Amino acid sequence: MKVNRVISASSSRFAAQLFNLITVVVLLISATTLLLAKLMASQKIGFLPFVLSMPPIMIWLGASIFVYASIANHPNPRAAYYNKWAGYRYYGVMGSLVVFGPPLYDLLGGWLGLMLVLGLAVAIIVPWALFDIYRAAREPWQDVTIEVAINE
Repeated sequence: MKVNRVISASSSRFAAQLFNLITVVVLLISATTLLLAKLMASQKIGFLPFVLSMPPIMIWLGASIFVYASIANHPNPRAAYYNKWAGYRYYGVMGSLVVFGPPLYDLLGGWLGLMLVLGLAVAIIVPWALFDIYRAAREPWQDVTIEVAINE
């Protein structure tokens, strides 16, 4: 037996914005903890900024895979489109920082190198993500009806 289900327009819009929203929040939390830890840390515990700023990014890197996969096959193709580009942007920048981050970190050394690497990630991802959130909010979303098979 098949039943029609309706996915609301607001649900589709939220799905389109979700990856970008969480990415912006995580990067801003990470940048804020880096700056606050640098202000609080003495020279004897110089690793504190790194220890406090990286866990949100690492946790989101793992959790983002599940968020990305859950939205990737959304019935509304526009929601999947926004999700796809948010994932390309985030994974592309984070992957390239794995390659280019250590030389940048070594170039300036210590916390200043870490600030440069994290600052590049924030400067590249956050404006684009905010623009995509804005575009998704302005787009005319419609309800999507799908057929769901129910076993009795």
